Amino acid sequence: MKDAQLSVKTRVTLVGAAVNLLLAIGKIAAGIYGKSAALIVDGVHSFSDLATDVLVLVTLRIAGRGADEAHPYGHGKFETIAAVLFGLVLIALAGALVLDAAQRLQEENLWQPSRWTLLAALSSILAKEGLYRYTLRVANRTRSRLLRANAWHHRSDAVSSIVVLIGIAGALSGYRFADAVAAIVVSLMIAKIGFELILECTRELVDTALPAARLRQIEQAILATEGVKSLHSLRSRQMASKALLDVHIEVPQEISVSEGHAIADKVRDTLLEQFEEVSDVTVHIDAERDLSQAPLRLPLRSEVVAKLHEVWGHLPYAQRIQKITLHYLQGKIYVDVYLPLAILSSGVPVEEIISQLRQAAATLPFIGGIQVYFSP
Repeated sequence: MKDAQLSVKTRVTLVGAAVNLLLAIGKIAAGIYGKSAALIVDGVHSFSDLATDVLVLVTLRIAGRGADEAHPYGHGKFETIAAVLFGLVLIALAGALVLDAAQRLQEENLWQPSRWTLLAALSSILAKEGLYRYTLRVANRTRSRLLRANAWHHRSDAVSSIVVLIGIAGALSGYRFADAVAAIVVSLMIAKIGFELILECTRELVDTALPAARLRQIEQAILATEGVKSLHSLRSRQMASKALLDVHIEVPQEISVSEGHAIADKVRDTLLEQFEEVSDVTVHIDAERDLSQAPLRLPLRSEVVAKLHEVWGHLPYAQRIQKITLHYLQGKIYVDVYLPLAILSSGVPVEEIISQLRQAAATLPFIGGIQVYFSP
């Protein structure tokens, strides 16, 4: 699946690169021979698209690598870093183009574009709008922010060509400054795209969460899973086209560890199936809502069992205990003790056995209760 997506992403980027190369050469040549500064700027814009396509191809190869020891979550953020670099390049390019167009406005002999430069601008609009739609369709299908950014880069070129078309038409109508003004407008549009791209990617690099509406949908899907009583501490972070989640779910106190694990697996599978952007989920299993409890400082099993055998050492049937199960709840340890059914034939009443075990264990401050079971 990943290889297929990479192949599709690569193909759409190669198509875009080929078209951008032809447009860049064509528009710059048409701008020089047709004397249109705006068309030359638009050609440079197409060359920036071509450079972007090359960077996209390289980045897709890096970001498409799987997880490894040094990058356990994969290489997806290389895609985001590349998108930030694209934004910086666009801003720098826009600044240079604005400066050049402003200098042209100060010149007395402004260029007078030829009429056929209108055809070059119109051809660019149609070609770039087609590339935008094609690239955006692939970006949405593969959930690639990098391709989506590249698609909007194509759209910006289409819109800039519209501005160029208007500027050339204005210059041909006698407003010779219109061509240079159009060049400045196109440059500012390029800068705006760069700023927006950097802002969006910066939010991702600082682990911005998924939108609140999407998180509510995820919460509803978790709560709809059988065995989940409640949830808390749902956290998300975005990485390129993916989203990583971790959440605490509360399950019934009486179930086994394996059943709790099965419920957690069901939650994970449900989220991966229902939410296409979610690529990894970590589910923490709680037997109670641990946010409402102080951090536990209770002893673990080896110490608890040793202490219990110590306080039960004087009881004749303590050595015949088959199993001890511990439940860490509400700041205490609740103990299930399993004794063989044959003990009851000794003549000691069941109530007395249970009472003796509970009274002896009550001397341990961390014990919350004792439950006794008899089994064959």
